[in-house]
Amino acid sequence: MAIENVKTYFKKYGMEERIREFDVSSATVELAAHALHCEPQRIAKTLSFMGDEGAVLIVAVGDAKIDNPKYKATFQKKAKMLLPEEVETLVGHAVGGVCPFAVKEGVRVYLDISLKCFDTVFPVCGSSNSAIELTIPELEKYSSFVEWIDVCKGYERGGQA
Repeated sequence: MAIENVKTYFKKYGMEERIREFDVSSATVELAAHALHCEPQRIAKTLSFMGDEGAVLIVAVGDAKIDNPKYKATFQKKAKMLLPEEVETLVGHAVGGVCPFAVKEGVRVYLDISLKCFDTVFPVCGSSNSAIELTIPELEKYSSFVEWIDVCKGYERGGQA
């Protein structure tokens, strides 16, 4: 189960106890915000795309949408989301639990600048009923991200902005 992989991953850092599991679903931004009693923007959603060399994950704030021209300018190709049946095979987490932690080897993780609007955000942890609160520097460290990118639109600025 993917959440067990994420717990094992965070255990290396003494952080597995910070993972929160809920009796209700956190599979969508709205459900996660309700479970966490926070605004939807603070949910760090992870979007899965097909890159030239395999899966690409983009972590962004909950109300952001991919801006196709920005995506194409960044990756030199049209945004093509993974099909639901491809996600678990290529990433290691099922839809509703996709996160940037304990992913399969070769998966590249990017952080969208929309996340910098907040001091802390809540990514899920490999299941459709989990989350962890991380500061932006913690998200950088534990996601093993490649780089910060600007490929989103339509989000409300909060927090630090």
